[in-house]
Amino acid sequence: MSASSPTAVPSFRNRIGCDTRGGFYAAPQRYRLHLSLSCPDSLQIAVTHSLLGLDRVLPVALLPAVPDAPDGGHVALRPLYEASSHQHSGPAVAPVLSDNWTGTIVSTHTPDILRDLARRFDGHGRDLYPRGAEKAIDTVGRLCEQGITWAAQRAGQSGGDSAARDTALATLLRTLDLLEWRLASQECALGDELTLADVHLWVSLVQLDTVHRHHLDAAAVHRITGHRHVWAYARRLAAHPAFGSRLDLDGIARRHHTRCRGMEAAGAAVQIVDWMVYVPRTSPCDIPADRDGYVVRRGPAWIISGWIRAQCSQRENSRS
Repeated sequence: MSASSPTAVPSFRNRIGCDTRGGFYAAPQRYRLHLSLSCPDSLQIAVTHSLLGLDRVLPVALLPAVPDAPDGGHVALRPLYEASSHQHSGPAVAPVLSDNWTGTIVSTHTPDILRDLARRFDGHGRDLYPRGAEKAIDTVGRLCEQGITWAAQRAGQSGGDSAARDTALATLLRTLDLLEWRLASQECALGDELTLADVHLWVSLVQLDTVHRHHLDAAAVHRITGHRHVWAYARRLAAHPAFGSRLDLDGIARRHHTRCRGMEAAGAAVQIVDWMVYVPRTSPCDIPADRDGYVVRRGPAWIISGWIRAQCSQRENSRS
């Protein structure tokens, strides 16, 4: 399975307030998101950002799929971390919400970032974190973390206690059973409207199929695949441009193989969803840069640091 997470870093957990007295308040072009789309947390934020239509209000800087610093962080984020924490010694990891006005980090805490995007910016009328649904959304989030992600990781661990692996697989299947029952009668996780719960659940299902499945046996994967409504839901959301267009399948695979410390099992050969169907063919490498070295894709617009574009060019040259 995946290697352990990079060394813990100080948590930046400032919040975006609703007025000037809060210090950080919502203002167009004031903030920037720094995301690596191969990272589940970054993917959640990217999908939420897209659903809310924040392209012109809150630019996004894309980072490499595999962290490029020796300590497991991103070289491009090091100046931000050092400006925000004197003599910062831990890895400069994504995701990051930064403040362009001060050149410092606002937050690295994904749940806070998601809530602030949903509550503090104009989301074109879409309410992804509705009042009164906070506990239900948080409950689905815990279900995803414990019943899908943690359970799948534990079920796929090589060696050790086989009884513990069986228990973890049973937990995963019970979670999918619950979701199957719920999604048989409703379009979304909490009803008929998309919320942050759907973003978290969809990303968890993507990870289950593209990462954790590789360490499960074929019988387990076939049982997972049998949840027809769950995977129909995953496909339906993947077809939505705010979801499928953010998939970086190659990046997810490279990040997994870089961090993975486990053995591949027979379940790797049993694909659940053909995610490639939902990935747009246009690559960021094909988009011209502006005079400042940033790439802007219009409708929706992503801002990608110029050095990433250079990496893409080198990759294309090596293929030719």
